[in-house]
Amino acid sequence: MVKIVECPRDAIQGLPKFVPTNRKANYINLLLKVGFDTIDFGSFVSPKAIPQMRDTAEVLDQLDLDNTKTKLLAIVANQRGATDAAQYPQIDYLGYPFSVSQTFQLRNTNATIEESLERVQDIQSICLSNKKQLVVYLSMGFGNPYGDPWNVEIVQRWVDVLAEMEIKFLALSDTIGVSSPQSISYLFSRLIPPYPDVEFGAHLHTTPGSWYEKVNAAFNSGCRRFDSTIKGYGGCPMAKDELTGNMATENLVEYFKKHGISHTLKEEALIDAMHCALDIFPHA
Repeated sequence: MVKIVECPRDAIQGLPKFVPTNRKANYINLLLKVGFDTIDFGSFVSPKAIPQMRDTAEVLDQLDLDNTKTKLLAIVANQRGATDAAQYPQIDYLGYPFSVSQTFQLRNTNATIEESLERVQDIQSICLSNKKQLVVYLSMGFGNPYGDPWNVEIVQRWVDVLAEMEIKFLALSDTIGVSSPQSISYLFSRLIPPYPDVEFGAHLHTTPGSWYEKVNAAFNSGCRRFDSTIKGYGGCPMAKDELTGNMATENLVEYFKKHGISHTLKEEALIDAMHCALDIFPHA
């Protein structure tokens, strides 16, 4: 059984016009009926950095969690954000973007890789004290445009460090869409077997014509956790101005259906959520 993590936070955060709190909540409430394993619904970060997410706590208060098994994930960038997020019992996971690119780590979280590793340790302690689980996103996991050193051995080294810290969820993030089927296969096939206690995920950005081969490479290399957004909306606003989109949820569903792979999504509820997405992202 595969796990699908829907990422409305990733889709909404870069929109130039603020999406009202009630519209965000209504959309996420529809997503909660679809059957996703997890919804990356918001972030506890500086409102100056990501103004679109300044109302995450208010959105959370409007979510109906009574009849869903879907878990909630919130992104944090430092200990303060983790402390704020950890006070909410509705939140199951805290997500932290840890980059193997020094340049991008500074740009995304205003911290060096070494400082970021200390943050991971502190956030992990906060999670353990508050019955949360930490998901670390290895951003720039498939390469970067900044000229920083990148190779599989560098990614492997940071996976070693994070696994030793008992991080149980690691998502390889193709932050700028540079992954290829070959790099996806190479990374997952070499990272997954040595760490049976770690759940590896794929957070892939892609163009409309390259999604299938990327999903196929990840799945056939052992990945069973996939991040996506309806219609492929969104991307990381800290990466660069023009981005390929997120992996489209409906494309994942198409792939799984074609290959007879079990998943938990309800088709009618997904269609309802897709109609609502067209209203929230009219010009995306």
